Amino acid sequence: MTFFDDMKTTFKDIPRPDNEIATLEFLEASESLVKLFDLLGSASFSVVQNDMNGNIAKVSTKFLGDPVNCSTLQKLILTEVREGGKKTATQGLLWLVRGLQFTAVAMRKCIDNPDGELSKCFEKSYGETLTKYHNMLIRPIFKLAMKACPYRKDFFEKLGNDLNKVNEQLVAWVEGLEEVVDIIMKFFDSGNYGKGL
Repeated sequence: MTFFDDMKTTFKDIPRPDNEIATLEFLEASESLVKLFDLLGSASFSVVQNDMNGNIAKVSTKFLGDPVNCSTLQKLILTEVREGGKKTATQGLLWLVRGLQFTAVAMRKCIDNPDGELSKCFEKSYGETLTKYHNMLIRPIFKLAMKACPYRKDFFEKLGNDLNKVNEQLVAWVEGLEEVVDIIMKFFDSGNYGKGL
């Protein structure tokens, strides 16, 4: 049994009708991803987890309130645009996707550099993704979390006993995550939906 076997939904499993991301499955996959930070074993990552869980809750609240018009992430964004006013779910989604991108880049670096330690992979990912959105107060908190990463060997043991299976599942999981993040980021850019959020 591996960490990935326990996931209710992986990013590879998310339906994508007409390249739109199904909201319910996206939320399930995101909730599973947040549990990955438990395996990193540091209280420092609670900041990352709390942020992601808060953003999942914002998207979930909107979806549950209007499941038909918010059945895909793209429809959810467009619904909030049409409604005007505060775009709470859109803002939550934007920040959640930034967190997912940070995780995807870190894990991709981990896959591509089999000898690289997690702390370095996460530090480099933070520099390439989230740091530009964070102010001087938030950056040190995240940098502290990166330094608290466990050794690569210990982390992979927590993912599962069968390392070949773990590596295979990790690659498929990261590929699915990268695809989903790419689709959503392009949609945000296409209509400048993240402006001011």
